[in-house]
Amino acid sequence: MYKAETVVILDFETTGLSPDNGDRAIEIGAVRIEDGEIKAHFQELMNPGQRISHFIEDYTGITNGMLKEAPPCKEVMHRFADFISGYNLVAHNASFDKRFLDAELAKISRKYSGQFACSMLVARRIYQEAPNHKLGTLVKYANIPSDGVFHRALYDSEMTAKLWLAMLDYIERQYRIDSIPFALIQKLARTPKKAVCKFLEQR
Repeated sequence: MYKAETVVILDFETTGLSPDNGDRAIEIGAVRIEDGEIKAHFQELMNPGQRISHFIEDYTGITNGMLKEAPPCKEVMHRFADFISGYNLVAHNASFDKRFLDAELAKISRKYSGQFACSMLVARRIYQEAPNHKLGTLVKYANIPSDGVFHRALYDSEMTAKLWLAMLDYIERQYRIDSIPFALIQKLARTPKKAVCKFLEQR
């Protein structure tokens, strides 16, 4: 599946910033978009086998008590590997989520076949005048309705999905591109900001 509007958009909440330092996933949220519409959701807490800090509890609203009752990471990640099978993947600040996805799947000897794209890098090209490119700021900038709490995985993935579709719609209307392949968006994310208009006008 190569269309930019047919993807899985995912978000991890974690014990810290890096799996290389022993940090683990504590929640995964995702939505599957097919032909521009949200068709499926995935959300599960997972027990990382370690306590989380008070900072992470305050930041996410996820408590040690909640995680104690959650299934272990390996069980959740097996189910998530099935959910993303065959789809390209999107995340806001994708380098962060990709590191945790790769680390957690490596622990259970699972892989995925899709490519990754970063909605934050795309937003830096499409919404160059935005105050910043944090997810919450971009949702307001693009006039996307929101009524939930950021820093929970499913809500963040849902808002990223709406932002992703809004950016694709903008590209279609602004540059009269009828069909946007996923590879085009990946190239756009690597295009210097000053060259974005020329790049898209040549499609």
